[in-house]
Amino acid sequence: MAKTAITPTRAQDYPQWYQAVIKGADMAENAVVRGCMVIKPWGYSIWELIQKDLDRRIKETGHENFYFPLFVPLSFLAKEAEHVEGFAKECAVVTHHRLVMDPVKGLIPGGELEEPLVVRPTSEAVIGEAYSRWINSYRDLPMLGNQWANIVRWEMRPRIFLRTSEFLWQEGHTAHETAEEAIVETEKMLAVYADLSESILAVPVVQGKKTASERFPGAVDTYTIESMMQDKKALQAGTSHFLGQNFAKAFNIDYLSREGTQEHVWTTSWGVTTRLIGGVIMTHSDDDGLVLPPRIAPYQVVIVPVMRKDTDEAAVHDYCNALKQALEAVSFAGEKIRVHVDTKDRRTGDKIWGWIKKGVPVRVEVGQREFDDKTVCVSRRDQESSVKTLVPVADFSREIAKQLGDIQAALFQRAQDFQVENTFRTETVAAFDAFFAPKAEKTGFVLAYWNGDAETEARLKTVQVTARCIPLKTLDEKGVCLFTGTPNAPLTLFAKSY
Repeated sequence: MAKTAITPTRAQDYPQWYQAVIKGADMAENAVVRGCMVIKPWGYSIWELIQKDLDRRIKETGHENFYFPLFVPLSFLAKEAEHVEGFAKECAVVTHHRLVMDPVKGLIPGGELEEPLVVRPTSEAVIGEAYSRWINSYRDLPMLGNQWANIVRWEMRPRIFLRTSEFLWQEGHTAHETAEEAIVETEKMLAVYADLSESILAVPVVQGKKTASERFPGAVDTYTIESMMQDKKALQAGTSHFLGQNFAKAFNIDYLSREGTQEHVWTTSWGVTTRLIGGVIMTHSDDDGLVLPPRIAPYQVVIVPVMRKDTDEAAVHDYCNALKQALEAVSFAGEKIRVHVDTKDRRTGDKIWGWIKKGVPVRVEVGQREFDDKTVCVSRRDQESSVKTLVPVADFSREIAKQLGDIQAALFQRAQDFQVENTFRTETVAAFDAFFAPKAEKTGFVLAYWNGDAETEARLKTVQVTARCIPLKTLDEKGVCLFTGTPNAPLTLFAKSY
């Protein structure tokens, strides 16, 4: 078996491989507080690039950023019964406002609050209260807001980036005059998320509508983007919710209409989180470590000087710096190429494998021979590490910009082909059950007609299978329910999931 930089491999132990990739890339680590994570500079730089692109998209669609407090009064959450019930088991609650010294027990909570404060699990309640004050007339609509924030949902089975008690996200909250406008908003933001995932993260997604039991608590409809990981499980990568008038009625968000009557607004909310980074890891990475699409790579190119006994170190370093300057004068995807020269005092092999594990899209090795021949030695992260190409320095900048585009496209195509190859339709319950049986020969996504009956759903959940969504592309396609035989059942996507 070939030696790999990451152990165990995907085939040996996928969950442990995932953790090893994160450690090998030095992206994040578990915090001292159980269930939380410390996002290290490499991981946080990836999040910043995702955030930058998405923030631009959010603003281009007419939304403005604001910020609300971390704490939500318990009474606010209690106003929307289904909403609070949906989050009750995940809420962290602050009951005291100071610490006091006990001679026996040491520091203990003191100063009990008059009303407990919930540490923000989501902000529909607190933003709904503000909208009830900010919105008075149809002239105030639509109200299009978004915030970048941290969220706390007490997680019993944490996994870095995928499920942590505290995570980072953005949450959009909008209010509209009509249901039609709110539904258009909901679908528009889902499309923004889908394009972000596919064009920036190179992660193909299925856009769909959640089944009734999988909806966001308090929503009329929840839309989702679902992606397939390399272990063929589904990852919910983002959601957009049409909330109807549920929260408007709970928080008295009403307005004077054009006809002079008092009406409740129609609201939406939508969000993506640092879970996107986990999705990138599990979609693209291999047994040598992280693989990053160029659009979100903190360094898109790393130049490694190769020093030997006969190397003119000063000349090679100058050559590397000149290459860096030449690359920085060239753009990729509308921005200056992000390039780094690794001059640290480490063995060349350690440097190269360090950048491989960090997922840098293009590595450039430059030694005395390359200096003398006016060439560079180029390796792509989406190819085997042994594959190297000599490029004349005159073509270097143009060639690297092209290769970055090729890598971005190749990663998406590879992931899309994988998703298509592992998505199946099934016509019998026996075939469906066999597909999701332990150690089944085939696994992945299954499309089947289903009427949403609770008995079938409960049975499937015992084997960790859930209805991920009703795909938008086949939303109007109906057939005989696979499980009950009833007619007019929508085509539904099933999978095991994270």
